Order: sequence, then structure tokens, then C-alpha cells
Amino acid sequence: HVRDTLRIEVTVTNTGSVAGKEVVQLYLHDDYSSISRPVRQLKGFSKVYLEPGQKKTVQFTLTAPSLSFIGQMNRRIVEPGGFHVMIEKLSADFLLE
Repeated sequence: HVRDTLRIEVTVTNTGSVAGKEVVQLYLHDDYSSISRPVRQLKGFSKVYLEPGQKKTVQFTLTAPSLSFIGQMNRRIVEPGGFHVMIEKLSADFLLE
């Protein structure tokens, strides 16, 4: 439904001995599409600052428009089917799928 939303939360922990910043990124991959789509598409990001040992929860919200794309008829559409949601850090190592 167009008004539906999906909230994704991930907890990030600084396991190091110094404070630092991290960019948490949310990517989507459409399992099936009527046209070729990117293998992964950036749909959100958040920069967090963490003291050593500190944890923070990062939230992302996906809506129907964020799942849409321009289809074969040159119109924005949302097709039925599954998506993979991937969380990664700036260094491009997947943290969660």
C-alpha cells in the first residue's frame, strides 16, 4: 500500500579505543524487476559519532516511493516482490543483510 512504511533499525558500536565517526548506509536490491536495476541502490545514510564502547541505534524509514522506479512505460512504478536490505559502513564491508 502506498502509505505503508518500513522502519529499519541497526545498532552501531564503537569497539575501538578512540572516539570516531561512522557513516551507516542503507542499500536495497530488488530481487526481481521487469527491467535491469542496480545491484544495490543507496536509499539512506546517517553519520554517527561514538565514544569508545558507545552504542547508538540508527533508524531508516522506507516508503513505497523509495521502492519505486521508472518502468518500461516511462512511469514511476512499484512492482510486487522481495527486496534485500543491506547495511554497510563507509568502508564498504557489509554489516547486515
